[in-house]
Amino acid sequence: MLEHWALIAIAVALLALATWIGRWLREQESLSLDLRTVEAYNARVQAWWFFGGLLLVSFFFPRITVALFCGISFWALREFVTITPTSTGDHRALFWVFFFFTPMQFILVAYNNYGLYSVLIPVYAFLFIAARVAFSGDFTRFLERVAKVQSGLMLCVYCLSFAPALLYLKFPSAPGSAPQGERANAELLFFFITIALIADLMQFLWNRLYGKHVIAEKVDPIRTWEGLIGGAITTSAISLGLAWAAPFPNWYHAPAMALVIALMASAGTMTMSAIKRDRGELASGTFVEGHGGVLNRIDALCFAAPVFYHLTRYFFAAR
Repeated sequence: MLEHWALIAIAVALLALATWIGRWLREQESLSLDLRTVEAYNARVQAWWFFGGLLLVSFFFPRITVALFCGISFWALREFVTITPTSTGDHRALFWVFFFFTPMQFILVAYNNYGLYSVLIPVYAFLFIAARVAFSGDFTRFLERVAKVQSGLMLCVYCLSFAPALLYLKFPSAPGSAPQGERANAELLFFFITIALIADLMQFLWNRLYGKHVIAEKVDPIRTWEGLIGGAITTSAISLGLAWAAPFPNWYHAPAMALVIALMASAGTMTMSAIKRDRGELASGTFVEGHGGVLNRIDALCFAAPVFYHLTRYFFAAR
C-alpha cells in the first residue's frame, strides 16, 4: 500500500512541476513566447491531470480504469467523426461502430481476452464497416468514406485500448519471490503514462530552446528535429529514475522503452495534426485555434500504447 501512495505522490509532483512550468512560461513576456503554443502546452498538462486520476484508479479498480478509457475512446471517436463528415449511407455503420465495436473492444480488454480484442477491429470491424456501407446502396466516394470510419475506429478505439490492456499482462517472478500481481501492472501503466507526459514536456522545451529545423511546417509549424531527438533522448535518460516502476529485468530496458514511447508519441501527434489540418481544423501557422479537443489529448497515447504493449508482451511478459 505504501508503494502505491509513493507512486501517486511522484505522479502528482511531476504534474505539479509541469503545471508550474506552464504558468511560469505564460508570465515570461521577456522571452517573446508564442502564447498560443504556451496555452496548448497548458491544455495538455490539464489533460494529464485527468490521466493522473486514471492512474490512481488503476491501483485499486482495474476494470473501472478500462471503463474510463472506453469513455475517452468514445468521445475521441465522436470528435474524429465530427471533423471527417460522413454521408447518410454511413450512419448505420457508425451505429455499430459506436455502440457495438467500441464497448466490445474494452469489454474484451477487461476480461483479458487478447485473442479476440487483438483482431476484433482490424479484422472483423474492418470487414463489417465496408460491407455495411455497401449495403446502404450509396457508392459515392465509397473507399474514402469507409477509410474514414475505419481509421477513426483504429486510432481512437483499437490503439488506445492497449493502454488499459497493460493492466492484464502477466510477468514472471524471480525465483523465491511472490508472484507479481495487479500492483506490477498498475506500476507499468504508471510508467507508460508518466513517460508519455515527460516526453511531451521535454519535446516542448527542446522545441522552444533549440528548435531550428521544422519537421513538416505545413503539418505542425512548431515541431522540430531538435525537439524530437533532444526530447526523446532526455526522456530516455529521465526514465532511469522511474525504472523501478516497470517490471523490466535490466537497467537499460527502461530507457530503451522510454525512447520508443517518446518517438511513437511524437509520431502520433504529427499524424493527428495532419488529419486535422486536412479537414481544416487548424488555421495555418497556429497550433491551438480549432484544436480537436480530446483528440489533441490522446494523440501521443494512441500511437505509443499498442507499440509499447506489444514490445512489453513479446520481450518481458510470461508465456
